[in-house]
Amino acid sequence: MIRILVAEHLPLVRRGLVASLGTEAGLRVVAEVGSGADIVPAALAYRPDTAVIDFDLPGLDGPSAAARLYEEVPACRALILSAQPSPGQVRRAFGAHALGFMSLDVAPEQLAEGLRGIAAGRRVVDTELAVAALESADNPLTRRELEVLRIAAGGARSAEIADELFLSVGTVRNHLSRIMCKTGARNRLDAVRIASASGWL
Repeated sequence: MIRILVAEHLPLVRRGLVASLGTEAGLRVVAEVGSGADIVPAALAYRPDTAVIDFDLPGLDGPSAAARLYEEVPACRALILSAQPSPGQVRRAFGAHALGFMSLDVAPEQLAEGLRGIAAGRRVVDTELAVAALESADNPLTRRELEVLRIAAGGARSAEIADELFLSVGTVRNHLSRIMCKTGARNRLDAVRIASASGWL
């Protein structure tokens, strides 16, 4: 019997996952949580073999939660589900030691088969997504440019970014200009979107 923890912040989706997995032979949901911060405590309490984790959990997101799970409960293998899968998300998921990555659109039997796969120690990912992740470009941004872009992603203006990083406003604007050149973005919001989709942020 493969013991499963389900981590999904939307109650309706979480209940649907629990219900569909409950009909599969050899699978049993032993815990369900609604936030990334609750995953490790639940895994320590219930000792699941696998965890189904939503990529977009609030607060501690799916990959961050999977990385923490890997460190603190390494016997529990993670499969990350995404409503909008992208090559960047695949790279982030596997960089966080998840063994599986699937779209939320998969059929229940495919998810069940994916869980059986990761329980056996195999990597599970859609072939097209895996190829796209391997082919996606390496991150062209420097560490400082990533810091600037992360703060900009929160809606901060150039002056606010400058204050936080102890830089001049002109230096921040230069960084933003180089970021847009390197990513081919039309503006800073577009740069955030491109960097997020590519798994750089």
